[in-house]
Amino acid sequence: MALIDNLIQALQVLPGVGPKSAQRMALALLQRNRSGGTQLGNTLLQAMEAVRRCSVCQNLTETEVCRVCSDPKRDASLLCVVESPADVLAICLLYTSPSPRDRG
Repeated sequence: MALIDNLIQALQVLPGVGPKSAQRMALALLQRNRSGGTQLGNTLLQAMEAVRRCSVCQNLTETEVCRVCSDPKRDASLLCVVESPADVLAICLLYTSPSPRDRG
């Protein structure tokens, strides 16, 4: 049971995940979605090794300079102040997703 207990403890490092939620997640992966659990573990390991801070803006990126800072269409004279990388992702999705007008 040590591995199961360790998995439950490890899942609790995520925001909003307490003991009960962590236990449900661990058991779901182990009982019903082992391939998903393996993929999650591999992807998490890769991300922890490869993702770092952008040398320009400190956003999270896999490259030296993030896609926002390296975008040739970016107006470098404008500054957007955000609280976290989640805000940057939201802004990027807003400007890269097709608008409802374009979907018709």
